[in-house]
Amino acid sequence: MHKGRLEAFSDGVIAIIITIMVLELKVPHGTDLSALQSLVPVFLSYVLSFIYVGIYWNNHHHLFQAVKHVNGAVLWANLHLLFWLSLFPFVTGWMGENHFAMVTVGVYGLVLAMAGTGYYILARVLVAAQGADSTLARAIGADLKGKISLVVYVVGIGLTFVSPWIGMTLFTAVAIMWLIPDRRIERHLAAS
Repeated sequence: MHKGRLEAFSDGVIAIIITIMVLELKVPHGTDLSALQSLVPVFLSYVLSFIYVGIYWNNHHHLFQAVKHVNGAVLWANLHLLFWLSLFPFVTGWMGENHFAMVTVGVYGLVLAMAGTGYYILARVLVAAQGADSTLARAIGADLKGKISLVVYVVGIGLTFVSPWIGMTLFTAVAIMWLIPDRRIERHLAAS
C-alpha cells in the first residue's frame, strides 16, 4: 500500500486541529490592552499546544520519509495518534479558559501522554512493517527520547495534583526537548 494517502490525510487532520485551536481564541470586548489580560491563559495554552502539534507534524513528516510502504496496522496506528491529537483543541481550550486549574492541567497532560504513546506505537508498527534491518529501524533505535517523554508526562500528571504549575513546567520541558531537531532519520537517509 502506498504511503501518500496516509500522509495527505494526516496533514489535513493536523491542519484542521490547528484551525480549530485558533478559532477558540475569542476577540476581547475592549479596545485597550487590559482587555487582553483575561486572554493570557487562553493564549499561553494555545501557544504550547500549537508547538506540540507542530512537533508532531514535523516528526510525522520525518518518520514517513524513511517509510517505503504502509499496511493496515500502520493505518490504524496512525488513526490512533490522530485521535489523541484531535483532542488537543478541547483540552487546550478547557485548560486556558479555567486558568490552568488542577484537573484541566491533569487532563491536558493525559492527552499529551496518550498522543506520545500513539506516536511511539506508530513508530514501532512502522518499524515492524519496514523490517528490523530497515533505515527506519536503524534511525529510531531504542527511541530513548520518546521513552523519556512518556515518563516525564506520567510524572507531570502526578505532580499536577501537587501544583498545576509543576505539571505545566514538565509538559513544557518535553516540548522544549522535542524542539531541538531530531536528525536521526535524516542522517540515516543521507547515509543510505
